[in-house]
Amino acid sequence: MARKLPPGIDITEFEGALAAFAEAIGIEWVFADESAGVSSYRDPFAIVDDDHFEPSAAVAPADVEQVQDIVRIAGDFEIPLWPISTGKNLAYGGPAPRLPGSVVLDLKRLNKVIEVNEEFGYALVEPGVSYLDLYEHLQKTGSKLWIDPASNAMGGIVGNTADRGVGYTPYGDHFAMQCGMEVVLADGSLVRTGMGALPNSNTWQLFKYGFGPYLDGIFTQSNFGVITKMGIWLMPEPPGYRPYLITFPREEDIEQVIEILRPLKVSLVIQNAATISNILLDACITGTRSQYYTGDGPLPPSVLTKIMTDQKIGMWNFYSALYGPEPIMDATWGVIRDALSAVPGARFYLAEDRPNDPVMAYRKKLMSGEPTLAEFNSINWTGGGGHVDFSPISPITGADAMKQYSMIRDRCAEFGFDYLGEFIIGWREMHHIFMLLFDGEDESQKTQARALFSVLIDEAAKAGYGEYRTHLAYMDKIAASYNWNDNALLKLNERIKDALDPKGILAPGKQGIWPKHLRGQKN
Repeated sequence: MARKLPPGIDITEFEGALAAFAEAIGIEWVFADESAGVSSYRDPFAIVDDDHFEPSAAVAPADVEQVQDIVRIAGDFEIPLWPISTGKNLAYGGPAPRLPGSVVLDLKRLNKVIEVNEEFGYALVEPGVSYLDLYEHLQKTGSKLWIDPASNAMGGIVGNTADRGVGYTPYGDHFAMQCGMEVVLADGSLVRTGMGALPNSNTWQLFKYGFGPYLDGIFTQSNFGVITKMGIWLMPEPPGYRPYLITFPREEDIEQVIEILRPLKVSLVIQNAATISNILLDACITGTRSQYYTGDGPLPPSVLTKIMTDQKIGMWNFYSALYGPEPIMDATWGVIRDALSAVPGARFYLAEDRPNDPVMAYRKKLMSGEPTLAEFNSINWTGGGGHVDFSPISPITGADAMKQYSMIRDRCAEFGFDYLGEFIIGWREMHHIFMLLFDGEDESQKTQARALFSVLIDEAAKAGYGEYRTHLAYMDKIAASYNWNDNALLKLNERIKDALDPKGILAPGKQGIWPKHLRGQKN
């Protein structure tokens, strides 16, 4: 198969760029063919053809200076780069580049935990540090600080935070807990944001805003720079921790449950990122679809009832935790239990009530800052490993929850898929994460999955629900749905892109933001 080159670059120019990269970082860290491992930078759970978002090569610098060298060389040759931290996101395209033929800028070797401060509760990390890496570092040093992990232990802290991911402890809003960045710009220059711009600053990881415009946000979900250091706040270990599960037996219960949870969450009676998971999202952690049903189309009600009975779960399952001294946890538990007892058929469990429940064990770890790999089991639900998430945002209302759930459930049935999803309640909003699982080896299923996903984007936008992150294949479509006032936001992003990266070197097409010479290109 012919090598996929960057647009407008011939083989001579490309080989010249590879030689320059090799001189800068060592030839052993330039991956330019299958034998050198370039195929590992494809989307492992592709919803499109496996090689659609194929890179031309990958480079793995060892430090910030080498990142600067790579970016400058890419600018000289006009070679597009696709920066990744660990490249381990589960549902949004993995390490693959949005623009086919881009060179992946793999930051896995920048993997230092630079500092952990026990007194003030923060860490300063490089982009190659995973949640598991930091957790193990804290365990080894005897730290009394907790991380807030994403569902995938191998995910990069910088990458997930820059993509505005969420977690499961009271520190679950990852970008809200970020403080201070170091960023390489497209011309190779280096900046530090916030208090980091002050030489010898002693508050870089303590005060987010510094002096002047607050810029950290423009380096999240964007292609304006390469983050090489990031500060994150860590949660002090609480004096007590008590995870719990509350199950609800009917589909329609989600409306009443959300209405009850909203005031509890907004007033911080519920302290952590509250998660209400659908029955199949629990079931896919411990089993496969074929164990219960081998027919076509979504699972029938009788099968769902059997799963509920076998696993002692509900149609909806609320996982949360109490944190603090025992008397405070006792009082808070009483408030939560009294409120949710209003839902007919609600059942209440503490962790000790379910000692052999692997899903409870998995949730217990996440809500106490311990990373796990349990969610990877979900990709075995249908076989073939196909997986992509649809992630709309809505107000925290029961009506919105029921509307979104019904819309996605019904479309899933129409296209022949199961609904597996969860609602995560944030500060004032709800993330609705629908996990679309399909057989990645079955082309007809992949075609149906693409069609379903496209319909969901259109219907959600029409109803006023926008997605907060997405797979490579849908970045342009979702960016185009944020089109108030003649696409004013996208036009502003393009102006920033043109100013910071006039050659369009960094991550062309990220979140639908294309450099000037590629605008209108839909790959």
